Order: sequence, then C-alpha cells, then structure tokens
Amino acid sequence: MLNDQALMQALNSTPVADGRRQDLWRDDHEVDRWAREHGGLGGDEERGWLRTARDALQAVEAGTAAEPRLSRILAGVRKVPQPSASGIEWHLEVPPERRLAVELVLAWADVKERMPSRLRPCENPDCRLFLLDRSRANTARWCSMKTCGNRLKARRHQARTREETSRPE
Repeated sequence: MLNDQALMQALNSTPVADGRRQDLWRDDHEVDRWAREHGGLGGDEERGWLRTARDALQAVEAGTAAEPRLSRILAGVRKVPQPSASGIEWHLEVPPERRLAVELVLAWADVKERMPSRLRPCENPDCRLFLLDRSRANTARWCSMKTCGNRLKARRHQARTREETSRPE
C-alpha cells in the first residue's frame, strides 16, 4: 500500500516553475520510474490510470468536483480479507494496471481519515503544490516557508510600504 510520501509525490507532480505549470508526469519515463519505485509495472494503461487518479485527487483537494473520476478508478475494486500468521490481511482485487491508481486513492482516503483537514493546497495562489500539515496547531499555510511563505510575506510587506508612502500626511 502507498504511504503519505508517495501520495505527496503524486499530488505535487505538477509544480509551477518560472510562472508556468509543469507536469513532471507528462514524460512517460518519469511516471514509469515512480510506478516501479512503488511496486508498479509501468506501461501505457498504468500511466493513464495514475495520471487520472492524480488529476482527480488534485481537483478534489483544490475544491473542484472530481467524484465521477474517482468512482471510475474504484469501480469493481474489492478489499478481501485473508487469514495470515499475524491475523487478517486485506488484499485488493483489482486489475494489475489499475492497482497503483487505486492505492493512490486509498492512500489519500487514509490521510483524510487519519489527519482531517491536514492535507490542503498551498495558500500561494501562484503555486500548485499541496502540503500535509504536521504542525501541532494545524496552521501551516505554505508548501514551503522558504519559497511560498517568504514570497507572500515579502509581497504583503511591499504592498504595506507602498500604501504608507502613498498616503497624504
């Protein structure tokens, strides 16, 4: 099963660089590399399902409806209990080309359940990254304080400075 780190890698595979959206998964080799790192097979069908799952999860987290796409990914999937020496293990019954995409959706659902309101988009409107807030107070606002946090704070400071210098005395 995929973990939080794999989920964040997938969600954050469309960063903004130099003001333009990049899609790190546009390159088939990159998607295949990520898939193989996480026990996937690679190949056209798996790549298509992974991109669909990533896009749907990004849309849901950004507040855009994507439930039909998630339903399509999960259609016909079953979790089946199997006895083992350590108790019961749950196994997915899903076509192999769809397994990683389903695991990605399940990893997202797990994070949403374990850490409600902790997964969210960066508050920088020019950024397309997501963050998983692990702070005690649940107050993280940016994917990175170094980049987005400092940029937004600098913009607000510059706006305040311009406003103060343009006020008549």
